[in-house]
Amino acid sequence: MTLVETLTDPSNLLTAFIAVVVFATIITLASPLMRDNGLEGRLKSVANRREELRRRSREALAQRHGAPGTLRHQDEGLYKKVVERLQLSRLLEDPKVVDKLAQAGFRGPRPVTTFYFFRFVAPFVFAAVVAAYLYGVNDFGLLPIQKLCACVAALAFGYYAPNVYITNIAQKRRESIVAAFPDSLDLLLICVESGMSVEAAIQKVSSEIGAQSMELAEELSLLTAELSYLPERRQAYENLARRTNHPGVKSVATAMIQAERYGTPLGAALRVMAKENRELRLSSAEKKATALPAKLTVPMILFFLPVLFIVILGPAIIKVQDVFAKH
Repeated sequence: MTLVETLTDPSNLLTAFIAVVVFATIITLASPLMRDNGLEGRLKSVANRREELRRRSREALAQRHGAPGTLRHQDEGLYKKVVERLQLSRLLEDPKVVDKLAQAGFRGPRPVTTFYFFRFVAPFVFAAVVAAYLYGVNDFGLLPIQKLCACVAALAFGYYAPNVYITNIAQKRRESIVAAFPDSLDLLLICVESGMSVEAAIQKVSSEIGAQSMELAEELSLLTAELSYLPERRQAYENLARRTNHPGVKSVATAMIQAERYGTPLGAALRVMAKENRELRLSSAEKKATALPAKLTVPMILFFLPVLFIVILGPAIIKVQDVFAKH
């Protein structure tokens, strides 16, 4: 049996599929035990971001007094050279790419360059893999036009694959932030009413909430840095709302902006916002619980009912076979 026949044998393909499913199941069950929260690394990156904001502030101050600036954030590497040589940032321009990457936790110019590079390379890679398999290994009896359509579909999927990847990471990050946000507001309310400043209160909450959500701890630490070094505090709150892209966080940011602008009590606004975010979290959990029976219908039909029928009807079938065997 040749290698091609071995690879295209249905039994081998089924065995490989089952092995992949079992491996994915084991990884899914074992990942919570092996996962490291990485909070120290995240907080270190936030500290680096704070130093970068400090350097930018010094550069702006130096330029304001006529001195030449020295800060130049460079992004060197293969991805940067390819993007600049082919002008991919103009060819594949996406005005929201910076916000999407920030929502997924990627900040700075390097992730933008990497995104454009893989958005350019991924379609050709996917199309080449599909074409090599259909034209060289197994065509599944497809017509030439069907093979061409499959290659075009792989090309389109490769173009949207980076966006899908970033969207999934941003969604998981948003869920982690939203789950711990009401508790962080309660802690922030306690710190503010005890007499702490807003920056000190946010920094204290970021250090306490890290065990529950390291993503929220990172965002709050970055908010503290931006409150210290950005020219307008309003811009720091708006950046937090844009990075999280959640209505609850946006409403809190708006409330804090209005409290600082008009001098309204921040404690009362935080108490109301904490209650609203807790209700949003509860409604989201109720929505998931309501949709659970519909989602369990297909798994029950495919996995539970056949086993149940075997357990119930198996002994009866065996007894009937024994009766007919005696006669």
